[in-house]
This record gives sequence, C-alpha cells and structure tokens, in this order.
Amino acid sequence: MPPILLLYLLLINLLGFVLYGLDKAKSKGRGRRIPERVLLWVARLGGGVGCWMGMMLFRHKTKHDRFMALVPLWTVLWAVVLALLARLG
Repeated sequence: MPPILLLYLLLINLLGFVLYGLDKAKSKGRGRRIPERVLLWVARLGGGVGCWMGMMLFRHKTKHDRFMALVPLWTVLWAVVLALLARLG
C-alpha cells in the first residue's frame, strides 16, 4: 500500500473516531452538534473503522438503523477495494 494512502486512512479514521466522540459529548450538553451527513461522509471516505469504533465505544448512533447499516457497509467496501489494490500491486 502506498505510504500516502496509509497516512490518509489513518488520519480519516482518527477523524471519524474523534467526531463520534465529540458529537456524543455535545449530545449530552450544549453546543453545536456535528451533522449526521458529516458523520456518514467520513465513513464513506474511508474512515469506517474509526467511525465504527467510535459508535461502539461511545455508544453513539447505535440505535439509528441508517448508521448501523451504512458505516459497516462502507468499512467492508473499503476493505475489499484495499484488498484488490494489494493483490494488483
């Protein structure tokens, strides 16, 4: 895997994890929440593992069917794409 892709995936997953934690904290208090579309886009852009870990650790968005379906789906799709890239390269 190219180092730049690895760095990108590490950063996008860290971002996803942090965003879910921040949104959970904001859901209990005051402050602007992170829009659901942003949380889902981070997973779609390759941050599915971090988002999924954030969902489970912070128990955030786990009662939303859309999140429970799409975050794992995008995680698996990214894993398949990365496996295919690794096989080709």
